[in-house]
Amino acid sequence: MVIITLQRQKCIGCNYCVELAPEQFQMSKKDGKSVLLHAQDKKGFHTLKTPDPAAYQPSKEAEKACPVNIITTKLV
Repeated sequence: MVIITLQRQKCIGCNYCVELAPEQFQMSKKDGKSVLLHAQDKKGFHTLKTPDPAAYQPSKEAEKACPVNIITTKLV
């Protein structure tokens, strides 16, 4: 299981996550911030739980590239 979390309110819209993990992220046309696709929002933390192990590596790269450190990726 891969768990990806995004703190969307803190996003600065740099687009690195979309470039590195386009299957999981896209930019909002409304406010220019990142959106974690198919995620559940709970108190500002957008979380996606997926059984697809292929989601881990690109999301981990996006986590490392994020200049404001608002993405976490775990393999459980």
